[in-house]
Amino acid sequence: MNIKHLKNILPPQDGAAKITALAWSPNNLKLAVSTAERVILLFDESGERRDKFSTKPADAKYGKKSYLVKAIAFSPDSTKISVAQTDNIIYVYKIGEDWGEKKVICNKFVQSSQVTCLTWPYEGPIVYGLLEGKVRAANIKTNKSQTLYQTDSYVVAVTPNLRGTAFLAGHADGSVVRFYVADDPIAEPQGKIISHSVPPYAMAWTNTNIIIAGSDKRIVVYNKAGKTQQQFDYSRDPTEREFSSMATSPSGQALVVGSYDRLRIYDYNTSRGMWEEKGTRQFEGFYTITTLAWKRDGSRLACGTLCGAVELFDSVLRRSVWKNKWEMTFVGPSQVLVKPLAGSGPFGSRGVILRSQYGFEIHDVRIMGKDRYLVARTNETLLLGDLHRNLLSEVHWGVEPGTEKFYFDNENVCLIFNAGELSLVEYGNNDILGSVRTEFMNPHLISVRLNERRQSGIDDNKKMAYLLDLKTICVVDLTYGVTLGQVNHDSRIDWLELNETSSQLLFRDKRQRLMLINVSNLQKSTILNYSTFVQWVPGSDVVVAQSREQLCVWYNIDIPERVTTFQIKGEVVDVERADGRTEVIVQDGVQELSYALDEGLIEFGTAIDDGDFLRAMNYLETLPLTAEAETMWRTLARLTLEGRHLYIAERCFAALGDVSKVRYLQGINEIRQKIQEKTGEDGIQHYEAQARLAILDKQFKTAEGIYLDYNNLDAAMEMYQNLHKWDEAVQLAEVKGHSEVESLKRAHTQWLLDTHQEERAGQLKEAEGDYWAAINMYLKAGMPARAARLATNVDEMREDPELIHRIATSLLKAELNEQAGELYEKVGKPQDALVSYRKGRAYSRAVELARHAFPSEVVHLEEEWGDQLVSNKQTDAAISHYIEAGNNIKALDAAISARQWRKAIQIIEVIDDDEALKPYLMKLGQYYAGLNDLPKAERFYVKGGMYNEAITMYNQAGKWEKAHQLASKFMGADKVAVMYVNQAQVLESEGKFREAERLYISVHEPDLAITMYKNQRQFDQMMRLVKEYHTELVESTHLHLAAQLEQENNYHEAEKHFIAGADWKAAVNMYRGADMWEDAYRVAKKDGGANSGKQVAFLWARTLRGDAAVKLLNKFGLLEQCIDYACESMQFEFAFELARIAMKQKVPDIHYKYAMVLEDESKFSEAEAQFIQAGKPKEAVLMYVHAQDWESAQRVAEAHDPESVGDVLVGQAKMACNDRDYPRAEALLLRAQRPELAVKFYRDSNQWMEALRVCKEYLPHKLSALQDEYDRTVLSRGSHDAQTLMNQARQWEESGEYSRAVECYIKVTPNMTSDASVLEKSWNKARELAVKFLPAEKVDDVARVLGPRLLDIKRYSAAAQMFLAGDMNKEAIDAFITAQEWNKAKKVASELEPRYESYVDSAYKDFLKTEGKAEALADVDLTGALDMYVEAGQWSRALDTAATHGPQLLHKYLARYATSLIKEGKAVEALGLYKQYGAPAFTQNYNIYRRLSLDLMSLHELCSPQGYRTWADLRDLLLNLVDNLIQHQDTDGVLKEFELLLLLSHYLAARSAYMATPQLEKIVAKVSVSLLRYTHALPADKAFYEAGMSCKEVGWKNMAFVFLNRFLDLCEAIEEGSLDSLDHTDFIDTDIPYEIPLPDTLSIPDNLREEAKEWVLAVSMDQQVEQSLPLDERMVYEASLMGGDNTSFPPCIISGYPVVRSRLDLKRGQAANKEDWNKLVMATKVSSSPEAQDVLKFVTGWCGGVPGMGYNFQ
Repeated sequence: MNIKHLKNILPPQDGAAKITALAWSPNNLKLAVSTAERVILLFDESGERRDKFSTKPADAKYGKKSYLVKAIAFSPDSTKISVAQTDNIIYVYKIGEDWGEKKVICNKFVQSSQVTCLTWPYEGPIVYGLLEGKVRAANIKTNKSQTLYQTDSYVVAVTPNLRGTAFLAGHADGSVVRFYVADDPIAEPQGKIISHSVPPYAMAWTNTNIIIAGSDKRIVVYNKAGKTQQQFDYSRDPTEREFSSMATSPSGQALVVGSYDRLRIYDYNTSRGMWEEKGTRQFEGFYTITTLAWKRDGSRLACGTLCGAVELFDSVLRRSVWKNKWEMTFVGPSQVLVKPLAGSGPFGSRGVILRSQYGFEIHDVRIMGKDRYLVARTNETLLLGDLHRNLLSEVHWGVEPGTEKFYFDNENVCLIFNAGELSLVEYGNNDILGSVRTEFMNPHLISVRLNERRQSGIDDNKKMAYLLDLKTICVVDLTYGVTLGQVNHDSRIDWLELNETSSQLLFRDKRQRLMLINVSNLQKSTILNYSTFVQWVPGSDVVVAQSREQLCVWYNIDIPERVTTFQIKGEVVDVERADGRTEVIVQDGVQELSYALDEGLIEFGTAIDDGDFLRAMNYLETLPLTAEAETMWRTLARLTLEGRHLYIAERCFAALGDVSKVRYLQGINEIRQKIQEKTGEDGIQHYEAQARLAILDKQFKTAEGIYLDYNNLDAAMEMYQNLHKWDEAVQLAEVKGHSEVESLKRAHTQWLLDTHQEERAGQLKEAEGDYWAAINMYLKAGMPARAARLATNVDEMREDPELIHRIATSLLKAELNEQAGELYEKVGKPQDALVSYRKGRAYSRAVELARHAFPSEVVHLEEEWGDQLVSNKQTDAAISHYIEAGNNIKALDAAISARQWRKAIQIIEVIDDDEALKPYLMKLGQYYAGLNDLPKAERFYVKGGMYNEAITMYNQAGKWEKAHQLASKFMGADKVAVMYVNQAQVLESEGKFREAERLYISVHEPDLAITMYKNQRQFDQMMRLVKEYHTELVESTHLHLAAQLEQENNYHEAEKHFIAGADWKAAVNMYRGADMWEDAYRVAKKDGGANSGKQVAFLWARTLRGDAAVKLLNKFGLLEQCIDYACESMQFEFAFELARIAMKQKVPDIHYKYAMVLEDESKFSEAEAQFIQAGKPKEAVLMYVHAQDWESAQRVAEAHDPESVGDVLVGQAKMACNDRDYPRAEALLLRAQRPELAVKFYRDSNQWMEALRVCKEYLPHKLSALQDEYDRTVLSRGSHDAQTLMNQARQWEESGEYSRAVECYIKVTPNMTSDASVLEKSWNKARELAVKFLPAEKVDDVARVLGPRLLDIKRYSAAAQMFLAGDMNKEAIDAFITAQEWNKAKKVASELEPRYESYVDSAYKDFLKTEGKAEALADVDLTGALDMYVEAGQWSRALDTAATHGPQLLHKYLARYATSLIKEGKAVEALGLYKQYGAPAFTQNYNIYRRLSLDLMSLHELCSPQGYRTWADLRDLLLNLVDNLIQHQDTDGVLKEFELLLLLSHYLAARSAYMATPQLEKIVAKVSVSLLRYTHALPADKAFYEAGMSCKEVGWKNMAFVFLNRFLDLCEAIEEGSLDSLDHTDFIDTDIPYEIPLPDTLSIPDNLREEAKEWVLAVSMDQQVEQSLPLDERMVYEASLMGGDNTSFPPCIISGYPVVRSRLDLKRGQAANKEDWNKLVMATKVSSSPEAQDVLKFVTGWCGGVPGMGYNFQ
């Protein structure tokens, strides 16, 4: 193991500040550090501090320093931290998963003694040790703790094992105890196992050993049984000190031990079974290492020291990268941290920890299965992991690496195939799940299901189906390792899959048949005869399959015949289920479609099938109450009620709104609960619950039997009464001989009346023979018919007219008219009876009565009867009644409506009104036309004038002649034409085209005939009609037909039409497209001429290529012409091919033409090759010259045309000359042996010196002539070009003519160029040459001329240098000043002209002031700089600068700033300044202090707890001022004034502090009242308002009323500007002053004034409130400092009230009321208010304290 120091994450402090504890979170994201200040700091895994929180004492009264934190530990889920404290308590803080979440104490465990150590194992409760020797466990769920064991020895350390199932506890007497808190498969005996020689402060428990170290400088290794196995003894090492801490790596194979400035590192050698020391790391300045913590993934080690430092170490053996995606960090031989690079893995950048539980060394780590699964090996085991779910397995594996194959298609299990054996490893399980023999490893032929969907009553459900051979399926129970059965099939199987509960197996064979097997009985059935896709819907037992274009869905696979089908297009590719939706994905070409399934049926049906009614209920809770959801609620209610899941049933009925059943079930559940509480058993079997359930099932006799079995007759009778089954109740009472039968009967009758069941009561009375009472009951029940029946059957009642009238009235009222008529008829009232029969539409009885009583009414009654029958749709019955009534029209209408056609015809014969008959004739015509009785139908149509309908009828029947006769007789010509066209279309459909043509022509519709022939493909007939009727369309029609025939591959017919349409080219293209070249050539030559034939022949030859093409072209005599044509059309490849075969002499010519084309396309290298092959290299050279590719031109010339080399060089030289690259041009021309051209180029470019040089060297015979020309051209003419002058000057310079060169440089002026840099360069050159080569006086002249020029072009530095060259120092200084080069100016002045130094300094100051550079100015003019800051408003910089130059200067500017702030109304900010810089007793500052104090005291918003800090700052300022005045003996006589202001500021600060503590509200009121005596200094309206409101708050209404009344009076006085109107009566004999300064403005806002006014008005109406101030025992105003005898009393320093009795004298003369003092002290202790503590601290410091005061101001 190597540890490498990464960084310090918490710096050390100067003294001892011990890091008491460290802890890494199990998720590796957080490091918690407990400091000596009792603060928990939280760092992220990289060591950056992200959060912190303070711990708290068990009891706040003992203060924050009353305890120490001894240990901290994270919860297994990393969301909580437990903190062990020495004040006998353990707190558990909830810190959440993310940074910055609120820290909340979620548990606390109070102990009987100090907590000394603590750990939180992964699998158990919090374990901790106490000072008294107990080891206890705390459960955060129950918030309870228990003692695990008890000793008499202090617990010094606890440490868990690596699995988190047990812990070791070390005690001060050296004993070590092992204890298990969770199940452990390899548990060792627990109890005391070791007696160590010293207290085991440092202790670790690895996989193999227990290691202990302590103060004896020895590290002892014990085996699991507690026997010493190994020892490292450092007791003789003088540099070593006691071992203070120890940590083991998470793999248990590395150990780090901490001591003084040192870490010792040990590794476990697995081969030897021994620990080996791997080295020591020395760290100067660490001092004692107090705690160590190893990150769970093993990659980091944190170290805490005595001085408060925390160091972070990297603990890694090696790193590797897998496929540039994953980083493998080997943190130990048996532990690897697998992290994705760039945070791209399933856990972001966290990765997973791979650890061998047996401690074997891990090697060959691989990531497989789409980067989701992990495979690693040790020498004896195989490690597999699911990275997405962080599930790891380690199984023993003896197979040689590389021979097996891994399959990761199933996300729950890894399939390993090796030599015909299939092994299964479940992720997260360390045993091989099962092994079987099979040769078929296709994932579609193996199905494994492992607890994928839980079912009630089944804890472990693991099954696999696989193939024994191609036709045999074997199903295995993996839980018990047994074969459930085998299924044989008659065809090869190509797919199989179990459902998630392993209860059903689907498989498909090669014939695409889909079969279903019930796993429980191995029953096989065919559910689909053809299937291309099948899948179980995830999370359910629903099957989706595709059969051709049908999607089949089985929502209940237990009933395979119930299948839901959809029509779909495309192929099903997947079934997706997410976010409450299930969709079938279908691929239709490039389009992807989705079909939604019924999610409710899927989810609900699955839960019902699993018997998981709670899951079904929870799912229904998420659905809105639709009709489908209501049905599912009803189904669930029925099933749970049948299964006696009453609580779920109750919720179902509640969802359905069935309140009665909900309440009923609640009653049953309450009975169950009571029985369970009493007996401890489920009360569902109690007879009362069973009886109620029988009642709920409507099994009343069963419930009765249950009650009677338990001898509870009254309960049975009560049941029937509650169900309102009184008859059964009475019957049961009579059978059982109950004593209350008669009263029960009476109650029954009364209940019937109470519930308005008068009918039933009437039946009972009728049965008893009480007819009058029965009739009354019937009438009351609204049943007059029964009353009438009873009255007509009893003779004496029939004779009672009043009774009959009552009954008849009730009948009529109930619209029982027929019964009323019957009653009237029976009592002899026929007229009333007839009226009632008519009302009741009882026409049969009415007619019968009228025939013998009212014969004249019979006709009317018959017609009314017919109307009534028609309204009732009984039209056939109404016919005879209308005939009886003589209404034939109504009879005819009824006959037709009843489809009595014969009767209708008979009725028509007797009706003469033709207009009235017309609609009926239409219906008759339609009827007989439908019967194909056309003549009869025609008769009715014609009789009714409906000719169109008759003609249409004959047309539809195909009777064209008959239709034509009628049309000619009754219709116009247009309508006849339409009819003929229709007839022609019929003939056309019958194939009678000539006849149809004649009809079309006869009605002038030739286009229809043309279309007909076209549709029939009779194109000759079609063209005949087109030529006859559409001459202009003949050609276009031919072309259209030709295109159509071409598409049909009828080429020769198409050719005819193309030629006829004068488009022979289209015919040629047609034959070309069909590869019919002979026909194409024939048509082109025949119709297009010789040239067209040649072109087609060329194209034909292109298709043949080679010798065949040459033979073809020779056949036509076109070979050479085609070669030329190929070149013209850029088809050089074909031209070369033809020429090389038959005309080799044309090949160079083709190369040349090809080269020209390539040159035009800028393909120069290819063109060069072609030119050379054509034998024309000169052309290639010229091409490159033209393209200015000189290198290539020269290469070609040298290789193929040496004569052109010179031309290339001259051309290059010209280009170089154009580019002003004269040296290169010269070199090229000399290579070309053309020096005269070089001279010419130089001369033409005015480079005479170069021209002279070349001429002199290469053409000496022409030198004199060139010199003469130079003199004439250059020297004899003036030049106004700056560059020319400078070039000429350089030439003079090079030739040594320096004076002439200087003159040339001076001649350059701004008139020649606007470029200042050119001018500067020219003039500087003149200066340099003059200084170097000319006399001093000449230099001075140059400086006088050029210095001012440089100033003119703003080149001040250059001008200064020019002046210095001419000894013009003053001018040089001015130039440097103008250039703002102050240092140079100062240097020149000091070294050359000292008399100008002050001149430079003055200019510099002016510059700084002008530019606002105050910082620089401060170095030379401090006052000016400070004034500049002030003018810019930069007060803080002014003050900071002034502070560095003494207090007098600081306070001068501080006073100016404070004054400006006070004037702006920012008194609080001014106070902050004096708090920061102090307030010295300077006389000039007194007014500022005075004004500052008074302005602050006029701010009402500071009358609050939040104002305390401001008042305290003012108070402290004034105290320092008063102390200074006392020390300096107050020479200015202002001490009294500032002492008063100090007292007022103290009271105001104390009042704000008291306001934060509710117990001190009365002292707040006292202070406010006491301040009224100082209203000569305080704003009076503010003081009275605050006093009044304070009194109001504590219930002192009298004082509140007086003060607020005074406040309102003062407000009016301020608004009026005079105190004359004030009434001082209430304040006589008080020390509240009358004469006070009147404030300029109101201090209290309008809304507060209005509230005060409303309260005063309200209280003034209260008779109990008196407008007087309270008196004390002195019989004077209780807050007055003056007694009745003018005796003065000191004010209380706490409340301001006079100290009359119980006086507490302070050391410096002040006094306090003992009661107020004690109240303040107690309230401060209880509330721990820092403001109140500060007040007490101030009073103690100011007044000297009280003798014997025992208060500790911490």
